[in-house]
Amino acid sequence: MREIVACFKWVIDEAYIRRGPGGDLDLSAVNYKISDYDRNAIEEAVRLKEKCGGSITAVTVGVPEATRGIKDALSRGADRAVFIADALFAGLEPSQTASVLSEAIRAGTQFDLILCGEGSSDLYAQQVGPRLAEKLGIPCICYVQKLDVEGDLLTAERRVEEGVEVVEAKLPALVTVLPDINTPRIPGVKDTLTASKKPVVTVTAAELKSIAEARLKTTGITAFRMERSCERFGTDDKEITRFVGALRKKGVI
Repeated sequence: MREIVACFKWVIDEAYIRRGPGGDLDLSAVNYKISDYDRNAIEEAVRLKEKCGGSITAVTVGVPEATRGIKDALSRGADRAVFIADALFAGLEPSQTASVLSEAIRAGTQFDLILCGEGSSDLYAQQVGPRLAEKLGIPCICYVQKLDVEGDLLTAERRVEEGVEVVEAKLPALVTVLPDINTPRIPGVKDTLTASKKPVVTVTAAELKSIAEARLKTTGITAFRMERSCERFGTDDKEITRFVGALRKKGVI
C-alpha cells in the first residue's frame, strides 16, 4: 500500500485575464484554478492508486481564501488534503514554497512517492519539486512523461533534449510530471459532493518553525505585444540578398 503525496498550486486562470490600458494586464475579474501541470500530478497519483492501491494526500501552500482549490483537488481523487494556509504565504518564491512544504510534510504526512507538476501555470520556475526533494533527502526525477511503480522500485521515462531517458529509483522519491503523462479527468457531481466529506488538515505559519514573510513582490505585468514590419521583398538575387541582410540585422540568423 503506497502513500502518495500530490502537491499543487492555486493560480490565476489565464482565460479571465484581460488587456488593460497601456498594455497592463487587468486582473480585476480573474478566477482561479489548480495549475494545469499540477492537475496532471494529481491525475497520475489517482491512476497509480487505482493500479497499485494506497492513498493520496493533496498538499498545497497558499492564502486562507484558496479553499476552493482544496475541494477541487479532493474531487479529483485525493483521499485527504493538507492546506498550509496563511496570509503571509501570498507571493512566496519557489525556495520558500519548498521550505514550507518540506516542513509540513515532515511534521505529519507519510509518503512513499511525491508527485509535482513540472512547473506552475503562473511562474513556471520549475524549482519547487527539485528543492523539495533536496530538503527531504530523497531522489528527484524531472520531465517525466511515463511512470510505473513495482514494489519499491520506480521506473520513469523522462524527456531530454536528445530523446527519452529511462531511469529507475528506489522509493521514497519525488517525480515532476509533464502534461504528456496523462489527460486529467473532469470531476463529476458525485465527486464534488464526496469531496466535502473528506478530511482536511490546516496548517498555519505559526505552527511552522522557520518560515519568513514572502519576499517576492510583483511590481507590474505587461501584456505581450507583437509588432510586424510588413517589409516586402522580391525574388531576384538582389532582393534575396537584401532579405538575408534584413534577417541578420534583426538577429534572426
